[in-house]
Amino acid sequence: MITIRKITRLSHSYRNIKRFRQILHVFVKYGFGNLVEHLGVDKFLMEIGNRIIPSRSKERLGRIPQAVRLRMALAKLGPTFIKFGQILATRPDLIPIEYTRELTKLQDSAPLFPYEQVKEIIKSETGKDPKDLFDDFDEVPLAAASIAQVHRACYKGKQVVVKVQRPKIKEVIETDIEIMYHIALLLEKHILEFSIQKPSAIINEFAKSLEKEIDFLIELKQTERFANCFSDDDTIYTPKIYKDISTARVLVIEYIDGIKSSDVKKLKKEKYDLSLLAERGANSLLKQIFEEGYFHGDPHPGNIFIMPENIICFIDFGMMGVVSEQEREMFSGLLMQIINKKNNKIIDYILKFTQYDIEPDSDELQRSITEIIDEYLFQPMKYMEFGKFLEKLLEILADNHLRMRPNLFLMMKALVSLEKLARSLDPNMNIIQLAAPYVKKIYLDRFNIKKIILNMGDPLYDLMNLVAEMPEDIRILLKQLKKGKLKIDLEYLGFEKMRSTIIKISNRIVCAIILAALLIGNSLLMLAKAIPANYHIRLLGLVGFIISGVLGAILLISVILARNK
Repeated sequence: MITIRKITRLSHSYRNIKRFRQILHVFVKYGFGNLVEHLGVDKFLMEIGNRIIPSRSKERLGRIPQAVRLRMALAKLGPTFIKFGQILATRPDLIPIEYTRELTKLQDSAPLFPYEQVKEIIKSETGKDPKDLFDDFDEVPLAAASIAQVHRACYKGKQVVVKVQRPKIKEVIETDIEIMYHIALLLEKHILEFSIQKPSAIINEFAKSLEKEIDFLIELKQTERFANCFSDDDTIYTPKIYKDISTARVLVIEYIDGIKSSDVKKLKKEKYDLSLLAERGANSLLKQIFEEGYFHGDPHPGNIFIMPENIICFIDFGMMGVVSEQEREMFSGLLMQIINKKNNKIIDYILKFTQYDIEPDSDELQRSITEIIDEYLFQPMKYMEFGKFLEKLLEILADNHLRMRPNLFLMMKALVSLEKLARSLDPNMNIIQLAAPYVKKIYLDRFNIKKIILNMGDPLYDLMNLVAEMPEDIRILLKQLKKGKLKIDLEYLGFEKMRSTIIKISNRIVCAIILAALLIGNSLLMLAKAIPANYHIRLLGLVGFIISGVLGAILLISVILARNK
């Protein structure tokens, strides 16, 4: 389990300090020096500013957009930061849309690690050497990603791929997350905008997400669930998982000998029906969203293979999305209004999908949305570009500070990706036309008498329980009120921090008053000419004066240091 220590000060192990310094240097190198300086962590930097970045490099970086520089920095920092960027790319509620678009370009790749380490991991997980466990095991890897490396093998006469987790990847991730959490706390402390957004909570959420990703048994379960969704569909194939030899760090999957869905030339050469493939691919995702509420969150061409007889095979089920029945009804309502070309209703449904802190300018928002509706949707069905409409819509929402829920954003991104892929196979394919039957079914189901009665059942049951419990609750309340024992607990969030600050200020004021009194008293002793044996008195006054001065300097330094933290 990945844990984050709830700390305000970074763990001072050599490994953590070295990695922390490396992270800060990378961010400074890619033009985020001002942000690093605001965090008050200069002590961790051996050199800063011009020493790290030559002036020519600074000029070149200045011409690169900030979103691109952030992607480059995350890519440089390795697996944890790459994964963090990929997750941020699905969160337009947290970062601007231009950043989400740029972070989707982060490639999940990493250097290969030697076979000796692969062998040790498989042996520690299964108790057997790869050569004994498999009929054949290829020591040369097929590919390497940030979390795992993949090898070809043969198991019980079947061709498989073996996904082996990187050695000590958990320790690397835990160190990086601890540092990210510390940086998040510093951002909240020193920068007002971040104190509102609470990046430390985002890091906590990210840690939970990564914890699932490094446990291959979770991917195994997600693959099985996806397979069950299409168990009665011969046009969609899901790779078999070999559960008997799969563990949390080793995943054995059926090898798919297919053609990448983006390889249009090869598909044409092999005489595949491209229009049929486009239709099947789009229908598969629509079924996942509208019927199952459980969908592949990353259906890019590398994760979709084409098998003989125009069968579509999805792979890599590490990122899956979930939409509730209510969210499906909302989305189907939006598509229904698009199909019927009801402009005002489209805008109403779009606003149901979003959240906001500041009320948007409704006239400006309506004008912007109307323009993209006219441009992309109000034309013959075969020319509609739903993917481009969604991309433009997300930009408008971001400009108006409207946030979309992450799972709905992931769903829309999946639809955009699949529409692009389907149109590369068949330019005439229209995803809205294909979605119409699913939308109408969900839309009409809302008026199904049986469903209405069933939906009314739970609220009625809850209401009956409330009515039954109410007399007893009122009786207890009145009894406590009568005896004068009724208590109301109020918790003011942030009171402890304010209380601590007031105590610190009070202590400093008291110290300052005492020091002032000492200084005045010692000054009088030094000037006391009328007192007999005044030499000793003056000496005592001088010593006291020096001590008071030192204490005053210490108090002043502590105030300055506290302000700079």
